[in-house]
Amino acid sequence: MLDLFLIAKIKSVVNEDGYLSIKSYSDFPERFYELEKVYIDVFGEKRKFLVEDVKYFKRQVVLKFVNFDSDEDLDFLVGKSIYVDKENVVKLDKDSFFIHDLIDSAVYVGEELFGSIKDVINLPSNDVFVINDRNGKEVLIPAVKDFIEKIDIKNKSLYVKPDFEEDDDED
Repeated sequence: MLDLFLIAKIKSVVNEDGYLSIKSYSDFPERFYELEKVYIDVFGEKRKFLVEDVKYFKRQVVLKFVNFDSDEDLDFLVGKSIYVDKENVVKLDKDSFFIHDLIDSAVYVGEELFGSIKDVINLPSNDVFVINDRNGKEVLIPAVKDFIEKIDIKNKSLYVKPDFEEDDDED
């Protein structure tokens, strides 16, 4: 079974020539120009689609797949998610991570287990880790160097700086 990674969702058919508008989940819009194939869940099975063309149209990326040449050919794909295999995942810088690699990572303050990452919220200024602490309470920690000591993707661990203090909003 292939390891597949979500990169976009199909929003709509763009025109009668077989182009699809997508909502990108990638921070790298240029990545679509390099794709030769993607995978789409069709009737419960991930199927390979060959990319024929990629354009930037009305401030959005649009895709065309090989052998899909009309809007009628594509209606069934609207709302479907687009995935890539491991060889087509964008290579990240040293201090950048995929959200799917961070989810369920153990979070430590010093040497003590604090909780685990359940989600990452993307905000304009910075990302925020959504952490469930050991008591099941949701804690938000900005994903910035002021709070984060180290991220160890290989061991699925996040180390928060020891002077991190959890605010207690329940007074």
